[in-house]
Amino acid sequence: MNAAPQIAIDAMGGDSGPAPIVAGIARASRRDSALRFTIFGDEALIQPELEHHKGLAGLIELVHTSEAITASEKPSHAIRRAKTTSMGMAINAVKQHKADAAVSGGNTGAMMAMSKLALRTMPGIDRPALAALLPTLENDVVMLDLGANTECDAQNLVQFAVMGSAYARTVLRIDKPRVRLLNIGTEELKGTDELKQAAGLLRDADYLPLQFDGFTEGDQLSRGNIDVVVTDGFSGNIALKTAEGTARFVTDLLRRAFKSSLRSKAGFALSRPALNLLKVHLDPNNHNGAVFLGLNGLVVKSHGGASPTGVANAIKVAARMVRNDITRKIGEDLDNFRAHAFNPEAA
Repeated sequence: MNAAPQIAIDAMGGDSGPAPIVAGIARASRRDSALRFTIFGDEALIQPELEHHKGLAGLIELVHTSEAITASEKPSHAIRRAKTTSMGMAINAVKQHKADAAVSGGNTGAMMAMSKLALRTMPGIDRPALAALLPTLENDVVMLDLGANTECDAQNLVQFAVMGSAYARTVLRIDKPRVRLLNIGTEELKGTDELKQAAGLLRDADYLPLQFDGFTEGDQLSRGNIDVVVTDGFSGNIALKTAEGTARFVTDLLRRAFKSSLRSKAGFALSRPALNLLKVHLDPNNHNGAVFLGLNGLVVKSHGGASPTGVANAIKVAARMVRNDITRKIGEDLDNFRAHAFNPEAA
């Protein structure tokens, strides 16, 4: 366990430049004084922001580069500039063991390609997956994959389940997470062959530190009766964007309704404490920090438009995973699975 994680930050990856990123670093350091940072980006833009946060003096190292990955840049082109861009340099710091984790709010496709090339996948992992925490009525739920892999076979889904349960044990502190596969129904006969095959493998994997509870449908994701939801990246990304859009729809609808009449405005004044709780619960900044699981190193994806609070939460996720050595836990679980699992083709 690393008591003082060193976090590499891509300061040029956000939609609004270095200002919210530096402010988020300052907020994270106030929450956790043991953290140390290496910031990669344009010194001329970053240094003025650092002047606003004197408390960061002595906690950071600024590494200058004027190059950054753009939001529309193709991963194949971004890879060729990995050694000279702020994103690539942050990821390479993890590869070179100069940092324990990297955080960036930049281009997701480029970040995935760079991370996979630099860090490689862990033994037993065919493809890394993008995992994040989503709010529910009861507790947060880990969902993966959220867009890294559009097509997945049964083995990929089982690997995602193993990685997701390790993430839930680390971040949510759940000893034996409840795992379900996202499907079009809960009946065993429904779904693709890959889903049915993965379900069979997970039902027989009672030696793993997880509880497989079968299938779940999209309308159950927010109920709070699941700890880990596993799906392919195509379905997962659609589900995530739908959930985020629904949250914005609900808040916008409430805002419009409360402005519709004097009586509604009076009702808003009375309901403000409850509505503030709803706003906090649905704010994506309070759940910021998606993780590329399955790599030989830790990389965290922040929302490009994250506020300082969102950036601080992404850093918090990175630090917690470093301290709990999630890479080792995933490796142990995979070794355990490979030692017991049978060949799905033979099955």
